Amino acid sequence: MREAHLETLSEHDSLTVGSATHSFEEFVAAEHARLYRALFLVTGTRQETEELMQDAFLRVWERWERVGAMDDATGYLFRTAMNLWRSRIRRARLAVRTAVRIAPSEDPFAEVEDRDAVFRALRGLAINQRAAIVTTSLLGYSSEEAGAILGMSAATVRMHASRGRAALRHLMGEPA
Repeated sequence: MREAHLETLSEHDSLTVGSATHSFEEFVAAEHARLYRALFLVTGTRQETEELMQDAFLRVWERWERVGAMDDATGYLFRTAMNLWRSRIRRARLAVRTAVRIAPSEDPFAEVEDRDAVFRALRGLAINQRAAIVTTSLLGYSSEEAGAILGMSAATVRMHASRGRAALRHLMGEPA
């Protein structure tokens, strides 16, 4: 749908900036590769990079009359993209905190977003850490019960869960 918005642009979407006429299409063509590389370094995934790029370009397009006249439209684009990324990170941090504490959610849509954010964060952990956190924190088993399920001692389960929680805090940018 966002791509449809970008395709419906016409000549009236161009502005005169200084002595040259710059259209939104020219702006996108000039900045696409640079923004992609920068966002990929930040997100690490192609899908999230592309989603952020679409959102950022859409927001710039919605404000193109004002943004196109700016001295630094590229800076506005990059700032918009980074703000979108930071918003996603904040939502993911909240989701992890909520899920690790097993806090009930009253909003079913927020619950789906939280689950997705937790899933993404857990993917970054070692397998044993992930298994220990899921069985003890999310499923509520004691370390002895989790050890029997996972085929390891209770002390090993506690160690993996502790290290996994520390890694999650680190990944989410929270203090240790």
